[in-house]
Formats: sequence, C-alpha cells, structure tokens
Amino acid sequence: MTKDIYGHFHQDEHHFVDKAWDWVERAALQHAVKLTDFLDPRQAFILNSLVNRHPDVHCRLDGGYEAAERKRAIIAPDYRSLDSEDMAMAVLAVSSGDGKFLTLEHGDYMGAILGLGMKRDKVGDIHVIEGGCHCLVTQDAADYLHLNLSQVHRVHVQTELLSLDKLEVAQVQLDELQLSVASMRMDGIVSDVFRLSRAKVLIPIQAGRCRVNWKLEEDPSKPLKEGDMISLQGFGRFKVLEVEGVSKKGRIRVKIGKFA
Repeated sequence: MTKDIYGHFHQDEHHFVDKAWDWVERAALQHAVKLTDFLDPRQAFILNSLVNRHPDVHCRLDGGYEAAERKRAIIAPDYRSLDSEDMAMAVLAVSSGDGKFLTLEHGDYMGAILGLGMKRDKVGDIHVIEGGCHCLVTQDAADYLHLNLSQVHRVHVQTELLSLDKLEVAQVQLDELQLSVASMRMDGIVSDVFRLSRAKVLIPIQAGRCRVNWKLEEDPSKPLKEGDMISLQGFGRFKVLEVEGVSKKGRIRVKIGKFA
C-alpha cells in the first residue's frame, strides 16, 4: 500500500488502515473471505474507502438490524455474492427481577461485559429496553457471555441467547438543548453542552478524548456543522440537530440533541 493513503487518516488510525488494507489485499490476491468483528462507523468508513480503491473486492456491512451503528463487515472477491453470508451474530438478552435493574444504563452493561475480559470489538449495539437489555454480540463470544455474565453493577442478572429476529431495539432518547453561541467552534459548543469551562474542555480534547463523527479530533477550533456527532470520553455524546440561524446580536442559534 502506498503511504500516501495515510494522509487521509489520523495517525492513530494508521494501525487499523494497515489491518483493513491487508484484508482487502488478501481478498484480491488470495481469494480470501474475511468476517470482521464489530466496527464503529469511522472504521466502517475507512474500510469502505479502501475497498473502493480495489476493483476486484467488495464488502458487506451488517449490524443485525437496519439502523445499527456498529457493524460487522465481510470482505471478499467481487465474484462472490455476500447477500446470503452468515454474519455470525446473536442477541444476548439480559434480565433481572431486582427493582434496581430499572436504573441500569448502557454504560453499566458495557462495563460488566468488558469486566469479563471481553474485547469491545465483540460487542455491537446495546439496547436498554423495558425489563432488561438486548445486546448484539459475535457468535463466538455469545456462549461465554451467556455462561459468565451474572452481575451488572451489583445487580444479579440472568441471560438468554436469542436469534436476530427477536431483537428489541430501544428508542433513542435525546435531551434537546437550545444554545446561543458566538461561533461553531467545537470547544465552545462542547463547553456549553457539558457545562464545563472552556479551559476544562481543552484538557480532554488535547488528550485525544474527543471524537467528531467517530474520528479523533484534537483541534479545539474545529467548526461543527449540522448532523455532526460529538463524543467526549467520560462525559457522553451529543448531535448537532440544527443550526437555526443568527440572532440580531450576531449569535448563532443551535439545537443540540444530548444522548441520555
């Protein structure tokens, strides 16, 4: 692979670029078929970009349901049909009779799964639903999690493995905020959303803990736009829903959707 490809991606992404290009080359030169673990949207974008550079390779992305955020990819020579390929996923259903269960959140389930030594890549989208949680997992991790996940944040739980057609998808909960900002600079908007001072926001941004559309972003002055998804590790994430216009005083009115 020519090194000029690196110029399109952040330095921290080069390791994944190398890995993804190896999958593409193996499909083209060795007629190999590769089923990946779950990729985040940024990784899926990188993979698609590399696949599109090679005329003899194609891929399919699937996260278990139409609107999935995290997806598995299958990469293969272009003569091979991928529509009927098994993406090897299962639904891990988690439930409990404990009243405390109602207070459990996405991060609690994720923490419990990772606490068992499971890699993040083995886990797709997690849906917190009434009476429990439905989590997409790779087939090779499903049995281990089914046998070993017995507690989530000090709440005793039971698990069951379900087929994909039994998946219950949670409705996305967004707390809407109306902001009036001097500019669309990332640090200013992140500061307002999470109610932190501009100085305190700079520390995690410059430490590489902020992502815009799942891409690492270390430039505090980066302008945000409508549709952008921003996450700040340790604080949460939000979406720029709408840029509503400019006030008479020259300030920009922005509608934000903060994930609950």
